[in-house]
Amino acid sequence: MKEAGSPKILFENLDLTPIHPILWTGLHGEGPGRPVEYRPGWDLRALMLRQLLQIPYVKDLVKRLGRDPYLRKICGYGDQVPTEAHFSQMKRRIGAEGFRAVEEWLRHQALRLRTDQPLSAVGLIQAACIDGTDLRAWSSREMSDNRKGFGDPDARLGRGKRGFHLGYRSLFLVDVEGFPLGHVEAPANVNEKKMVEPLLDMVLGEDLEVDLIAADSQLDSQAVFDSMESRKVGYVIARRRMRGRVNPPDVLTVKDRISVEGPERMCVVYRLLRSKAESLIERVKSHVRGSRGRALGTPASMSAWSSASSTRRR
Repeated sequence: MKEAGSPKILFENLDLTPIHPILWTGLHGEGPGRPVEYRPGWDLRALMLRQLLQIPYVKDLVKRLGRDPYLRKICGYGDQVPTEAHFSQMKRRIGAEGFRAVEEWLRHQALRLRTDQPLSAVGLIQAACIDGTDLRAWSSREMSDNRKGFGDPDARLGRGKRGFHLGYRSLFLVDVEGFPLGHVEAPANVNEKKMVEPLLDMVLGEDLEVDLIAADSQLDSQAVFDSMESRKVGYVIARRRMRGRVNPPDVLTVKDRISVEGPERMCVVYRLLRSKAESLIERVKSHVRGSRGRALGTPASMSAWSSASSTRRR
């Protein structure tokens, strides 16, 4: 494996010290009890390696580490490799919220190191796009209530572009370079408009500001407009053609199912930002297809993918 561009360079420049309290949740470094055999920082590198190398299952990751001493070395392991059960215990120990905190920290580190967008180093994002996608759950329906998942009780029956499906809905905020700034997930029966405010609350804050956000007509709602204006964020959102409503000439209007019409400058910005968001979502779908075409378990798995996607673009 070549050194340049390899995970080794990433891991050597990634200081995990600030998130040690999260990684060491439920463990102790000294005192009575069984000593820690595998440091949690090594396990996190292994999970990131799984995403970077597109390894579909943890059991395949364990096999790959067992037969590749180079990968064991860059993660921090010696001659021994943890079992699949060890990674399952780690995921339960840290939990979905813990992994979200780790993902947020990794994403902020990646933003500070981006040379193509120097303003992002100080938390200023000039333009971004909100877009969503549906994720099918790896579960059958509950017999007593077919609107819920059996193996995945958080999944719900929702309506997508191709009919009804059991799963989740994911909403992403993506910048002009296709970098994922954040995402939220909800059961598939939740409307995307209701996910916008939680997404903005999670991403925007003291260390990150966005000047302009683009979105398609799914977010054509006064509640969404008010949410943007209350945060002093400009928006370019395509408006639907509705009977009894005349759209102003200075806004974008849906021309057909794909294209929009309106001021030329707004059309250019809208198409550019939408293409970046759609590209990221296609990578998400490709990743999910690598896991038998459905989301495995709860949407916490999306946090691990987005973390790897963030660091991959550094």
